[in-house]
Amino acid sequence: MRAILLAASLLAAAVPAAAQAPVEPPAAPALDAAMPDLDAIFRRYMEESHVPGLVFGIVRDGRLVLVRTMGVQDPESKRPVTPDTLFRIASMSKAFTALAILKLRDAGRLNLDAPAETYVPEMRGWKYPTADSPKIRVRDLLSHAAGFVTDDPWGDRQTPMPEADFTRLLRAGVPFQRAPQTAYEYSNLGFAILGRIVANVSGRPFDDYIRAEIMRPLGMASTGYDYTKAPHERRALGYRWENGGWLREPDLARGAFGAMGGVQTSAVDYAKWIGFLLSAWPPRDGPEAGPVRRSTVRELSQGLDFPALVVRPGGPATCMQAFAYGMGLRVAADCELGLSLGHGGGYPGYGSFMLLFPNRGIGLFAFANRTYAGPSAALWQAASALQKAGWMPASRAIPPSAAVRAGYAAAATIWRAGSVDAARPSLAMNFLLDRTVANWAAELARAKTDVGDCRTDGPLTPAGALQAHFTWTCDRGRIKGDFLLAPTNPPTIQALRFVPAH
Repeated sequence: MRAILLAASLLAAAVPAAAQAPVEPPAAPALDAAMPDLDAIFRRYMEESHVPGLVFGIVRDGRLVLVRTMGVQDPESKRPVTPDTLFRIASMSKAFTALAILKLRDAGRLNLDAPAETYVPEMRGWKYPTADSPKIRVRDLLSHAAGFVTDDPWGDRQTPMPEADFTRLLRAGVPFQRAPQTAYEYSNLGFAILGRIVANVSGRPFDDYIRAEIMRPLGMASTGYDYTKAPHERRALGYRWENGGWLREPDLARGAFGAMGGVQTSAVDYAKWIGFLLSAWPPRDGPEAGPVRRSTVRELSQGLDFPALVVRPGGPATCMQAFAYGMGLRVAADCELGLSLGHGGGYPGYGSFMLLFPNRGIGLFAFANRTYAGPSAALWQAASALQKAGWMPASRAIPPSAAVRAGYAAAATIWRAGSVDAARPSLAMNFLLDRTVANWAAELARAKTDVGDCRTDGPLTPAGALQAHFTWTCDRGRIKGDFLLAPTNPPTIQALRFVPAH
């Protein structure tokens, strides 16, 4: 393959103004107000990372509400990036493989807690690092807890490995970093083994199974694992930045390691995947509409409890995240934006990142065509800019259950009467053992003296089907209250608080 080395000055000449594809109307005017900041974030990322081209998208409530493109598919032809340009998304492929495993589990064809060697016979007889090491489970592979060593960037270069060579590698055994089930350590090898499990259990090549059972039902017609089957004119070609110019990376062919990073897709197609993942939240009644159950999709956010405290990519340094790995997705509790699911993709010639806020119905993603130029920092900065602009919705409210409404009514009755006796049938058996009727009466009297009369129809915020918080407006302040129901039938109040505030 001919190497192409081009000067850095070509970037400025080749990058057209940011393009916007026809998409759904923005969900709020604040999105328009945030656009200058978003464009500045990604232009700065392109310049600092020496990226030839990129695409950035936002999905809200299942719709692609924004897609922006910058730069070129390849510096030689100067074809501009479009929403239909095809990028390799590297390790963002792992979520597809994880969901394929869960789909086969749902069909009763495999067990997550079974030893992986049940489905990959070549793993039988492996030498584990200690005498008391447990055998690797399927679940351990999904959560990067199999004891393998981190294998970036070695694993990326194994993408084209023929299946027969992979079989020989597995049969020979591999060295371990540590005993399985003792720590999180990212492993491309582990997800390649998951691809082999998909193939062995389904009776089809892993990529055929994933395309037929997940991608095609979602309408992802341009998405796949074999770049040679895609129109060349739509492909973003991959480059690395070396010696002040772009050097064309060799294309990595379809092979045994593709399950860990081989997917090629477009912004238009990938938005359908993001929308499908987000549609699994919140849990609810109603028919299933996707190729995999909603509850199964939500399992992607469940890991093996090896948490870490990390600084948010893109800062500020004071913003910390509690992070754990689920199944093909990173799970984090962010200092500002709360629960997030994400994953990056670093590959020869490509860098990508996706970020979901499932409780808000929002997903963001970005693809670029420069080696390991992961736009994670830019994407987090974009999410923060949307939050500051007032466009990022609050976490979805939990509708009050019948039990919560009954508990709220009982709390209001107790307040108005000044006695818990007024709602005795609504109290759990522990309630008056924890505080007497007389003590409650004295406490209620003090609170009423402090804040005066209160309206007992203020905002109710459920924290679940058996717990809620509320705020009442009073003559001289507020009452901030909450109650917790017991797991009785019907649910009864096990704990109740009225806290005066001014």
